[in-house]
Amino acid sequence: MRLGLTLQETYLLILAVLLLLATFGTAYGQWALRRATSTEQIDRIRAVNSRVKTGWWLILIFTIAFWAGQTVLLVIFAIISFFTFREFVALTPTKPSDHWALVISFYVIIPVQYLLIGFDKNSLFTLFIPVYLFLLLPILMSVRKDNDLFLDRVAKVQWGLMLSVYCVSHAPALMNFDIQRFGSSPSLLLLFFLLIVFLGDLFVVIASSYFGGKPLRDNPHKTVKGLLVGGLLAMLAGYALYWMTPFRSWQALVMSFAIVVSGLMGDIVISSVKRSLGSRFMDGDRYIGRGTLERLAPLMFAAPVYYHITQAYFRAMW
Repeated sequence: MRLGLTLQETYLLILAVLLLLATFGTAYGQWALRRATSTEQIDRIRAVNSRVKTGWWLILIFTIAFWAGQTVLLVIFAIISFFTFREFVALTPTKPSDHWALVISFYVIIPVQYLLIGFDKNSLFTLFIPVYLFLLLPILMSVRKDNDLFLDRVAKVQWGLMLSVYCVSHAPALMNFDIQRFGSSPSLLLLFFLLIVFLGDLFVVIASSYFGGKPLRDNPHKTVKGLLVGGLLAMLAGYALYWMTPFRSWQALVMSFAIVVSGLMGDIVISSVKRSLGSRFMDGDRYIGRGTLERLAPLMFAAPVYYHITQAYFRAMW
């Protein structure tokens, strides 16, 4: 292991640092919220606090990945996919004729996707939803002989599964990489990805609050200056954390760039999707709905990109 640390020492060091930062961020956020006077200040602090709360989830996932193993981790991500897909369906008009397609999506497709990852069937899990399910769903929905807005209804269910299940499932699939020979572990590979996704979103919100500038159309808590400064800081963080990955320093920088840019695209796309479905920005940092889609938007787009770039890297090394 780099820096002369064993894997277990590395885990404990990272966990201690994350706990310290999350505790400090939570305490500071509550203190700043009590001292805030204007509505704008309160909204911005709440936006930052919501990201700090996400950091506690990051710590939980990291701890599970290390101590409980992949099986429990897959169950947690399957639950996350379930509730994210449920939010997507709740925002999407459906008809009684779509009932069985949705039942199969919730109670068959999601478990099968994560079981394929658990049994290390990488070639199948990357094809199951975008190929086989895309052919199966229209058949299931056409059996009821309801052709009213048929294409729109099929496309919405397919897109919901792609975003909520297929894309999200690429994150725990990183645990299937055998990288012991590179002086790292799959848990650290997953943690590196989650850290850059989390820090990218957090730094963008903080930089947008500090530097101001032109706000984004679909998210007034993020500005163009904030995107540039926050994205750069996240990439520099990835460069500094190269030692916990099998990558060289410049490779970690490239990976961080790919994660930050694809995460930004996910944020923009999900905001547009929810706006098209009738959501409005309201009450500080929350949209109509549970807000899971917004929180996972960067991860949805970044996870498949990071997974396949990493897979190509290891194939080149082998």
